[in-house]
Amino acid sequence: MPKKAVVLLSGGLDSTTLLYYALDRGFKAYCLIFDYGQRHKKEILKAKKIAQQTACAYHVAKISLPWQGSSLLDKSMRLPYHTSIDPKDIPSTYVPARNIIFLSFAASYAEVIGARGIFIGVNALDYSGYPDCRPEFITAYQQVLKKGLKTGVKGQWIKIYTPLIRKTKAQIIRMGLKRHVPYAMTWSCYQGERRPCGTCDSCLLRARGFEAVGQKDPGIK
Repeated sequence: MPKKAVVLLSGGLDSTTLLYYALDRGFKAYCLIFDYGQRHKKEILKAKKIAQQTACAYHVAKISLPWQGSSLLDKSMRLPYHTSIDPKDIPSTYVPARNIIFLSFAASYAEVIGARGIFIGVNALDYSGYPDCRPEFITAYQQVLKKGLKTGVKGQWIKIYTPLIRKTKAQIIRMGLKRHVPYAMTWSCYQGERRPCGTCDSCLLRARGFEAVGQKDPGIK
């Protein structure tokens, strides 16, 4: 019987690659999709379709962050547009404690369904400087799960898998192309318009990744 794993699925390039990687590794994936008041619902719709495409069970967790504190939540704040991205600079798209919250939900879900793994698509190379995407954060949170869960106390701890954490965007795309990830179905743009804006930080990183592998982005029509 395949091992169960919770996969955090946003509908973007990285998390979709992550899902296909987990399936390729023989895990039975349970997708966890978050509706946390982000600027648009397009990525949620994409995530649902991707989960359905892979015949994976999925759950949409709706949570509220009424204090906002991020341009991904507060539409009155301006989204950042950079020609270059400095990983030492934390942009306004940082959502305070987002991965702490997401991993906490994932840990609860995993313990209930008997999953032994959580897959999260954090990345410490081609990213926007978020502190909760760094290896040291994941190492620390792994200890939280060992000390704070029933499974951890009983020595049946739930492992956090971060196969993308030290990969460039180009390497992630190559990893996905090898596994036939349907990148045309994914959405990375911070905006929720008909087409990706092509200029936000997320679009910029994605475009550079496809350019580096010599491929046309199938998500741009």
